[in-house]
Amino acid sequence: MNAERIAVVGAGAWGIALANVMARAGREVTLWARNSGTAAAIAESRQSLRLPGVRIEEGVAIAALTEGRPGGDAILLAVPAQDLRAAASDLAAAVAPGTPVVACAKGIERATRRFMTEVIAECVPRAVPAILSGPSFAGDVARGLPTAVTLAAPDLAVAQMLARALRSATFRPYHSVDTRGVEIGGAAKNVLAIAAGIVTGRKLGASAAAALTTRGFAELVRFGRAYGAQTETLTGLSGLGDLILTCTSLQSRNFSLGVALGRGETVNAASHGALVEGVFTASVMVEMARMREVEMPIAAAVAAVLDGGLGIDAAIEALLARPLRAEG
Repeated sequence: MNAERIAVVGAGAWGIALANVMARAGREVTLWARNSGTAAAIAESRQSLRLPGVRIEEGVAIAALTEGRPGGDAILLAVPAQDLRAAASDLAAAVAPGTPVVACAKGIERATRRFMTEVIAECVPRAVPAILSGPSFAGDVARGLPTAVTLAAPDLAVAQMLARALRSATFRPYHSVDTRGVEIGGAAKNVLAIAAGIVTGRKLGASAAAALTTRGFAELVRFGRAYGAQTETLTGLSGLGDLILTCTSLQSRNFSLGVALGRGETVNAASHGALVEGVFTASVMVEMARMREVEMPIAAAVAAVLDGGLGIDAAIEALLARPLRAEG
């Protein structure tokens, strides 16, 4: 079982980064843009405004979704979490039975409370749903800087095959069958990164940042266990690893938004026109936690701040005033 021909749907920063990785690994890669105009511009310049200074590998073919449908041995959906359903539905008829369709987004569908692999299973029932996540910034990956991630599929042989297909000299995917753990880690860390950014923006200090990240990770683990994730996955690259990255770097949109909120900006102003996955995930994740009686006070505070129901100072005060308890 091999995946030599790979389609990447989504010509944003992450899609281009993944296409570059696979082209360097010698795969036959097609990058699918939303329309013919975008596809033509990218094909001519071999660059994107989303990744300044990064050149798209010559081995990457460019195509438009308005002129065809992706095919190949595997399909990667490098689109935002809230757009995944539409992207998966559009290509459903063209997917051959048993083809792996890999979600490369980190989030939970807000309208349905569905995880990314669940959305794929609903929209493309003939496909094998998979998930790619981990501590990885698109710019680092596109430039060929060393990166390690987790790639999960329900079938071990499929997960191993996909990991081999995506591996390059500087991009190392670890395989897993714990799809739920991988997608929960990616979704939850975005919300917690906003909280970490608020701590930084409010200049609450390194001690507070360390406490926030540690207690946030405890929330991530509780939520993951409640929804069937394996603990070793949550403590791995797609959980703890990604949390560390996004809670400490301004390259993270979620962390950057939190910093701006901590400095007093509104949610709309703080996003600076960028799509921030944690904004969409926060409230639905808190609702799902309540459904299974999982305590997530940090995530709940972030959701309340984003929804305008709580000010930042009041949220901080409420967290510090929580009853004392044993750590765990």
